[in-house]
Amino acid sequence: MKHAQAPALALLEPLLQQLRTLPGLVERTPGSFYFKGKAYLHFHEDPAGLFADVKLAHQGFERLKVGTRAEQAALLTRVRASLGSR
Repeated sequence: MKHAQAPALALLEPLLQQLRTLPGLVERTPGSFYFKGKAYLHFHEDPAGLFADVKLAHQGFERLKVGTRAEQAALLTRVRASLGSR
């Protein structure tokens, strides 16, 4: 599964705009976010759709689907909760 390229990231732009407003997240490259200097969230694309890899539990990455608005909203909710607990 390859990292999301510009056309795929364009589909996620509303989500990316919201992520950019969250305290502590830094977007080092398009669609790749860091928290306290460590990789926290990035996106992948493959024939099955768009996915986010995110460290919600302070450990390894968890892969979540983000192809629909509902999936994107669910990711945003979980990211907010995760960042609030750090």
